[in-house]
Amino acid sequence: MKDNSFMHIHRSIAVFLCFALGASCGWPDRATAQKKALSIHDVLALVQSGQPQLQAYREQSTATGYNVSLAKNTLVPDLTIGYQAGYATDNNITGMSYPGLLLPLSGPVFASSSNSFIPGTALAGLLQWTPLTFGQRAAAVEKATAQFKLAGSHYDNALFQQRYAGILVYLDIIYLQKLLASQQANIDRTQIGLQQSLVLTRQGLRPGLDSVQFQSLLAQAIMERLGTQRLYQAQVLELCRLTGLPNSPGDLVFSDTLMAVQLPLLPDTSGTYTQHPAYQQQQAQVAFSAANLKQAESAWRPKLDLWANAYSRGSGIAADGSIDKADGWSLTRSNLGAGIQLSFPILQFAKVNLQKKQYRSLLQADQAQLSQVSLNLQKQVETAESNYRQNLLIAAEAPIQSRAARLSYEGLRLSYQSGLVDFTRLTQGQFQLLNAEMMEASAYLQVWRSLLDIGVSKGDLNLFTNQLK
Repeated sequence: MKDNSFMHIHRSIAVFLCFALGASCGWPDRATAQKKALSIHDVLALVQSGQPQLQAYREQSTATGYNVSLAKNTLVPDLTIGYQAGYATDNNITGMSYPGLLLPLSGPVFASSSNSFIPGTALAGLLQWTPLTFGQRAAAVEKATAQFKLAGSHYDNALFQQRYAGILVYLDIIYLQKLLASQQANIDRTQIGLQQSLVLTRQGLRPGLDSVQFQSLLAQAIMERLGTQRLYQAQVLELCRLTGLPNSPGDLVFSDTLMAVQLPLLPDTSGTYTQHPAYQQQQAQVAFSAANLKQAESAWRPKLDLWANAYSRGSGIAADGSIDKADGWSLTRSNLGAGIQLSFPILQFAKVNLQKKQYRSLLQADQAQLSQVSLNLQKQVETAESNYRQNLLIAAEAPIQSRAARLSYEGLRLSYQSGLVDFTRLTQGQFQLLNAEMMEASAYLQVWRSLLDIGVSKGDLNLFTNQLK
């Protein structure tokens, strides 16, 4: 009766295990759908093309680039042509409010009031050109160019940060895959221990309490793996968000798995941090502030304008006061004119001086911020390189610990079968083996993470991706 009870419990645990880890028990999964292989290089490409936010930054940068053409376009002359026709009373109608380019037309003012409506027409063209701005146009072009570079640096920095985030998530996924494999091996070891305890209990060599403890240990191992599975799926979904992939977690296969068992070679880290997008963005901000200051300094300068116009009109009232409405529809009087104008904003000196002080302070603030970014990145490089060296030393010891823990567990398992050690000693060895396997996977991936940190601090992700096979 006692044996049947233990066998019933064992079957219940096995059924529970199959439900929890369905695919590992030989059940068909939905792997009938085609799997998509995904490497880190794929992630980097998909992050750039799959995120609407990055596309928005790129379009904003493109839109800002048109400011350069607009600033240069001020050298092109402006020609405005207008035609008007209308009816108005013949009482000094030039004093009327009228929209558009030209004033309403009239003939001479009559001594007496009249309510007669007289037609009038006009056609005019005005050409304006500002060939010389004494540096104002050049300053506007320089400011627009700096603004365009600043917008481009915003996009570059955002892309860099998102690519970095994608690689980080990928590393977490590889670690969690390795952890799931170790936890599955731990479940298998616990199942073997449960089966052995059941056999030894029937033979009277072990107390029945060992089987109950193995069952508890097995349930705990299953729950821990399910918790890791939840984290794994969450990270895969996060990677799908970063890359814009519509796939579900079960449809992806991650091909860069050698990072969990293979260390990278020592890269050439002689480059500086000046190519980091954050540094270049702040450099672009300094250039933009300098361009603002230059534009403010050029504001208190003269402008040279050239103008020319052509004007024709027709009025229903003649110079002698006679009325001929038909003449109002024909352009009977023409005038031409041309001139030059030099203007100088004399009373704008105080305003321009205040603007120069303002932009000078902003420029100094941005230069100080650039120095801070430089200091931060320099320390990040030093920290990342130090962590890389230390993590290499740790990773060199991790396989030794793992091999020793595995040999120790195998010896304890055989001793348990022979009745030389108890349940506690065996499970301690099993826990040490699981912990060593987890630490080995973590140690290897920490080296890769340190290498990634070096590449990030120097603004060169190729230091990391060039190590991938």
